[in-house]
Amino acid sequence: MRISAKADYAVRAAAELAASDDGPVPAESLARAQEVPHRFLEAILSDLRREGIVASRRGAGGGYVLARPADKVTVADVVRAVDGPLVFVRDARPSDLEYAGAAASLLHVWVALRVNVRAVLEQVTLADLAAGNIPDVVRRLTEQESAWINP
Repeated sequence: MRISAKADYAVRAAAELAASDDGPVPAESLARAQEVPHRFLEAILSDLRREGIVASRRGAGGGYVLARPADKVTVADVVRAVDGPLVFVRDARPSDLEYAGAAASLLHVWVALRVNVRAVLEQVTLADLAAGNIPDVVRRLTEQESAWINP
């Protein structure tokens, strides 16, 4: 599975918004805080606004805020807002695929992958990220030595 730069930047910017107590945050400040390209982030914030994750405020003191409470927005919500469904196989949802012959059971592998991706990304909220409190079920996965080793 590959997390796009767009999704990575979107989650990072949303986490910055969740951590901010100072009202609207300008896109330039978000970009600087997370060291991401400002113009690219502007397009990402537009996607997040369209999907109801963030809201924008114009004028002096304007910028972006979360449109919902940080504990009600998951990492999965943000990724879906900018990249669409979490797991695609050949640009299709696993549940929309059919395989024949010796590969027929491969569909179960793709669906299981989707379930596991959801199990992680739907457990972690922006409030969790901002507070540095990853849910135990997710943190335990990172405690396995094999989690940090590239095969």
